[in-house]
Amino acid sequence: MAKRLYILSSGAGGTKYMTTEALRALEDCEVVVGYRNYVKELKELIGDKPVFMSGMTKEIARCQEAINYAKEGKITCIISNGDVNVFGMATLIVELIDKQDLWDEIELISIAGVTSFLATASRIGAPISQDFAVISLSDKLTDIDIIDNRVRNCLDADMVLGIYNPKSRKRILPYQNFLKALSEGEERIAIIASHVGRDKEKITITDTTDLIKQDINHSEITMSTLIIVGNSQTRLTKNGLVLTPRGYLNKYDMSGEIKK
Repeated sequence: MAKRLYILSSGAGGTKYMTTEALRALEDCEVVVGYRNYVKELKELIGDKPVFMSGMTKEIARCQEAINYAKEGKITCIISNGDVNVFGMATLIVELIDKQDLWDEIELISIAGVTSFLATASRIGAPISQDFAVISLSDKLTDIDIIDNRVRNCLDADMVLGIYNPKSRKRILPYQNFLKALSEGEERIAIIASHVGRDKEKITITDTTDLIKQDINHSEITMSTLIIVGNSQTRLTKNGLVLTPRGYLNKYDMSGEIKK
């Protein structure tokens, strides 16, 4: 039987958003591979297992290392923050295994996780209860024109929008284009979330007018920030949480009967 390679989602941050399936996979594996900061967060769970760590921009080498360990017959975990399929390591692992035609040699198991988008939503009410999209503003791998088009289409479709990787010190144009798209529509509620699940967690409820006004100088907008932009129906509750109504009370009365 082929040895296993887990693509393991560690959740939004720290360990609080890890699933029981992820914990079992981490216990089952013999070798752990991952981005240095994410692996360090799980050190108490990893224990004395052998670990291969590397830094940013080393994704291909890191994924290939995990594949090599699995080929050697070791049950391996590669750690991916959030969910492995939401801008995570699943795409690269699957692509490399397919390119090397290792499907008969490696049993690949993808473990789902709680993303910062979902974790943030759970902390501030019910902001994503209608159709939504998540878009990364990083143009490292995706053409900026494609990103801009996706943002505008989602806003035009009145979708709740989650924005990952809004800007870095050097990469600001996609964020500027995002703000321009916001400025062309009506004001919407916006949520800024940083370090979700970690000790430094900070979640701010604001609006798109504030984002536009502060432009690229907004102190809370970094690469580790998630932005959620509500749709035209998103509003604040009486106690200051965020609500995007699903539509139940438009169709039914308080007794549950269909309105006439």
